[in-house]
Amino acid sequence: MGAHAVVEEMGARMGVEDLAGLDEPAFAALAERHRRELHVHCYRMLGSFEDAEDAVQDTLLRAWRRRETFEGRSTLRAWLYRIATNACLDLLDKRRPQAATGGEVRWLQPYPDRLLDELPADDTDGPESRTLARETIELAYVVAVQHLAPRPRAVLVLRDVLGWPAKDVADLLGDSVHSVNSALQRARAGMREHLPAERQDWTGGEEDPATREVVRRFVDLSVAVGVDGIAAMLRDDVRCSMPPTPGVHVGRDAVVQDWKDDGFESLSGLRALATSANRQPAAAFYLWHEQEAVYLPLTLDVLRVTGGQVAEITTFHADQFPRFGLPERLDGTAGLSPR
Repeated sequence: MGAHAVVEEMGARMGVEDLAGLDEPAFAALAERHRRELHVHCYRMLGSFEDAEDAVQDTLLRAWRRRETFEGRSTLRAWLYRIATNACLDLLDKRRPQAATGGEVRWLQPYPDRLLDELPADDTDGPESRTLARETIELAYVVAVQHLAPRPRAVLVLRDVLGWPAKDVADLLGDSVHSVNSALQRARAGMREHLPAERQDWTGGEEDPATREVVRRFVDLSVAVGVDGIAAMLRDDVRCSMPPTPGVHVGRDAVVQDWKDDGFESLSGLRALATSANRQPAAAFYLWHEQEAVYLPLTLDVLRVTGGQVAEITTFHADQFPRFGLPERLDGTAGLSPR
């Protein structure tokens, strides 16, 4: 029997006295197999990859220190989710002066698909579950969640994403079932207010060949600094932002004018590599630096494509490249097209 199977069997048999009696390495082995899904849960709550890291570390530390409180009435996984949700609520309480306003979430960070692929297979088993997992990690969804007050946010994620019963959510939050149901209604109303007008605008499902072609053209035109060509690919109501830089530009004319004001047309020596974030296509751009004679990281564009057009561009700074496993530099022979 492999090590992972042994851990699974231990978890299945475990009672409160067993968990309380574990040493730290054994406890860590049990908890560690839930790290990625806990991190994704915290990311949905917080919108920041780095804040989610802090919340998960806090979660595992709290769990270790409070292991004797695990009474075996729920699974270890559910117990860890309870602790993680409370860790997120505590962090959100400290963040309140940084509330999302005007559709802008300046602390937003992308989530690499290569890390989402680490989620347990049973969490994305079946077409409905896979669709839900994709929809609720896309940037438009994560941004909408950030506009909710902390407790309704927790209710929404626990009920609509994780599928927890209202009673379990009420127990976690110390509320009544009626309060939880009311909070869920408010949260869903808030999501409708902040999500794109039509649901199909933000849930694209599996990426199709037409979408890949749109992304390829967008990347090629960007490398060629073909502003007019890119403009023709944008929806009339396209949105463009660059967290943590303030400002959200809405509409083709406003977006293109912002690019021109920022000197995009004067750029030369760009290269790009394809990647993906939040189950959406993305492109990592590199800029030629003559002194070093290499292409160095510039920006990461995450795209939302609907109806054959680019509906949203969220641009992140180059500090996001390492967690995507992207090269630190490209030499002069690097190709123009996505890898």
